[in-house]
Amino acid sequence: AVDAVRGTAALLFINDHWREAIDAGAYGVHLGQEDLDALAPDELARLRGSGLRLGLSTHGYAEMLRADAASPSYLAMGAVYATTLKRMPTPPQGPARLAAYAALMRGRPLVAIGGIDAARFAEVLAGGVGSVAVVRALVAAADPEAEARRLMARLDGAG
Repeated sequence: AVDAVRGTAALLFINDHWREAIDAGAYGVHLGQEDLDALAPDELARLRGSGLRLGLSTHGYAEMLRADAASPSYLAMGAVYATTLKRMPTPPQGPARLAAYAALMRGRPLVAIGGIDAARFAEVLAGGVGSVAVVRALVAAADPEAEARRLMARLDGAG
């Protein structure tokens, strides 16, 4: 997987498997709350010492504060809207709550995720997050590459 992005501007984050991410020379790793729970203090220290960027999922205020204590490179905040991709542990946060959380976490890179499509893009960005993660908006598009370019242009135009 690392070879697939080598020579491009892409930054490879591996989901969940932090040891494999270190071994592969990935740019970063993204962990959910259950993955963070499973880390022993020495494992978190090893992960942090590896140079990997660390992203952590959050689904509400308590998880945000807990994740922030691990000094991640970014916090993923969601699900903003209902999503069909996975069963979520909490109801959708909504754009108003996302904006309130973003204000609390100012200074920390934030990524909004969950049920975000082109129609909701501007509303989500207006909440103060710097990035948006999309999955269904791309995989359901007739031309995923064109949709990715269109969303990236919207993101570039918002900054």
